[in-house]
Amino acid sequence: MIFSFKKSTIILCIGFLLSLNFACAQQKYISVKDQKVETYLDSIKDKLMKKWPNNKSVNLVFHGHSVPTGYTTRGVVDRLQAYPFRTLKKVNDYYPYSVVNSITTSIGGEQSEQGAKRFKEEVLSYRPDVLFIDYALNDRGIGLERAKIAWEQMIVEALNYGTKVILLTPTPDLKEDISSEETKLAKHSVQIRALAKKYNVGLIDSYALFKKLAEKQPLVGYMSQNNHINQKGHQFVADAIFEYFKL
Repeated sequence: MIFSFKKSTIILCIGFLLSLNFACAQQKYISVKDQKVETYLDSIKDKLMKKWPNNKSVNLVFHGHSVPTGYTTRGVVDRLQAYPFRTLKKVNDYYPYSVVNSITTSIGGEQSEQGAKRFKEEVLSYRPDVLFIDYALNDRGIGLERAKIAWEQMIVEALNYGTKVILLTPTPDLKEDISSEETKLAKHSVQIRALAKKYNVGLIDSYALFKKLAEKQPLVGYMSQNNHINQKGHQFVADAIFEYFKL
């Protein structure tokens, strides 16, 4: 009986230690993940903090399809309310001595293969300090394999140029069930997350953020049409992007 008691006690202790180590590992992962968001753009933040005459222009380039371009509904474009310019507003207010440019090289209706073809001439030519890539909504038309090749081409070319890269998973399409893991957008989101990890670049997980939001309220209030976010939706994305710029 004494042996049995000691044995069971040891088993309980081992189980407790294993669960404690697992919890610590989870906490460590969370901390490292958060730290990357806080530190990935440190070199950019240093530039943004410099005052005249030592400050220099910082170019934020947004490459993608109709969403960063600012399309709303029925072909109407509201560029100044789209997330690239809402991001500019937040960054400029936070760094009042900075000279920040928001440049959109995005084209409505384009997918990543088309964006990759004009990448060197029409994107890198703007000398981006930070590049944002947002193509997944339209990449459903070319599939995962072709999209991966195009995204990797742009990521590698930008990194070789010396640009900080931040990838965006898609904003919602109300015709797809955002709670499902089997939709095309969900699968493209998985691929984009993997690319961010592979190349150690930034990630704005718009899809996950909207998915979490959908658990609390209908997403229709954030959409101008089924596949275009409205001003409220753009602000939601801009707020997520700004986390990379906070001190």
